[in-house]
Amino acid sequence: MVWLAVFRVVATSVLLLTLALRRFSSNSELTRADSFAFTLVGFVYVLTLGYAISLRRGNSGTAVAYAQVLGDVVLATSLVFLTGAAESPFTFTYSIAVITAAVILFQNGALVAATASTIAFSALVLGTNSGLIDPIQESQVLSPGRLAFVLSSNGIAQFLIAILASFLSRQVAAAGGRVMAREARIQQLVDLQNQIVAAMPSGLITCEASGEVTFVNPVASAILGVDAGSKLAIEQLLPGALAIRPGTRRAELTVPTSGGERVLGLTVTRLDGRPGASLVVFQDLTELRRTEEQLRVADHLASLGKLSAQLAHEIRNPLASMRGAAQLLAKDATDDSSTTRLAGILMRESDRLSALVEDFLRFARPPPPKLKAIDLGRLVVEAVEILREDPLAHGVQLTSQAEPQQELALGDPDQLRQVLINLVRNALAAAGQGGRVRVSARPVAGQPTIIVWDSAGKIPKADLVRIFEPFYTTREGGTGLGLSTAHSIIRSHGGRISVRSAPEAGTEFEVSLQPSTEILTDAYSGS
Repeated sequence: MVWLAVFRVVATSVLLLTLALRRFSSNSELTRADSFAFTLVGFVYVLTLGYAISLRRGNSGTAVAYAQVLGDVVLATSLVFLTGAAESPFTFTYSIAVITAAVILFQNGALVAATASTIAFSALVLGTNSGLIDPIQESQVLSPGRLAFVLSSNGIAQFLIAILASFLSRQVAAAGGRVMAREARIQQLVDLQNQIVAAMPSGLITCEASGEVTFVNPVASAILGVDAGSKLAIEQLLPGALAIRPGTRRAELTVPTSGGERVLGLTVTRLDGRPGASLVVFQDLTELRRTEEQLRVADHLASLGKLSAQLAHEIRNPLASMRGAAQLLAKDATDDSSTTRLAGILMRESDRLSALVEDFLRFARPPPPKLKAIDLGRLVVEAVEILREDPLAHGVQLTSQAEPQQELALGDPDQLRQVLINLVRNALAAAGQGGRVRVSARPVAGQPTIIVWDSAGKIPKADLVRIFEPFYTTREGGTGLGLSTAHSIIRSHGGRISVRSAPEAGTEFEVSLQPSTEILTDAYSGS
């Protein structure tokens, strides 16, 4: 009905423009036909305004539709009267009114419009032919036979058009209903597909043969740290993915992302119907591989710890006997300076070996932690203050990002202080003169975490997997037991220690602990 009103306004405006151009191009006076035509145009505008107000108020029911149809019949009759009645070339406008009625009111409306058109046209022709209605244009009087033919042919045409238009209207409506139902079904399937794709735990990317990415699901965006709406190439997101043979069960790929390197397990599938197009499905295996590596290191350290404990016990007793003998030798040597010097060397080296054996034992069998609620913020602040006077800290910018009572964890304060001091001293040694070291305590993934960062980033990637092994060190004079002991202590706390290092990003040790459910009622004293 809205489109019908718009069509009527456009058609009437064209008629008005035609009349105005003819009127202004002629120097004659305004004729009766011109007056009637302008009156008719004004009437159409007023009628259309009334329809528009009615539709605006929500009155779009059957009664309003019938009013519009009958109004169109009146307009058609007026136009036919204006252009010669029975001889008018615009009798087809009745057919437009009938077709319009069939579209909006189906068969009943079409029959009503056909009946009204037939009656209106018959009354107009009979009136003008008999002289009861004064015609606008001069026309000849029709003979009874010609009059009967004009009226019957017009009526038959209107009813045939009504029947045909109503049939087509029903068919179109039925087809439209089926199309709408299928569109609704398709939309449901599209919504379901979008929900499935959005809920998939795997990343999903599609690309054309040229490598242009056409779709990125939310999980893929989160893993790769990219905006799904940006134009990207598959080689930017997953370098080397298209080199993987389609159908391969699973391939692993290490890709750079905004959050660091990620290890992905992926499969590549060619899309049917789109030559060269590919579907890449992948999972983030970074944490899994990291956990596997930690388990491997833990198993390795456990084996080494057991062996170290056995060796330490076997070495400690003979070492004590050797030191005792060196003491007796030094005591009996009165004037022989060389004997005294050699005995001193034996005792000094025995003490160094004893200390090394003790380190072995602490690594192999760390004492069970005395767990309680501790304030990691206070622990970090105190450790940093202690280490500011360490010779390694001279020329290094050492800062802490932690506040007392900020983060509570479950742990042994003495053992954790030992781990923290060891990590910070290693960072100071790596940073060197002009470097920076930052120590912080904050929650990461819901766990209280200590982070020690230095600006050096000197640990090679190949060494990261061995850094917690005993005796493995890259620092001159190091024993290689500090990080191994720290790893054992953190494992005994049920926590996790990890390391990342790159020259441009620095080195970062991350110590995750179990959160404390206890309330810290007194100030942390370090005891």
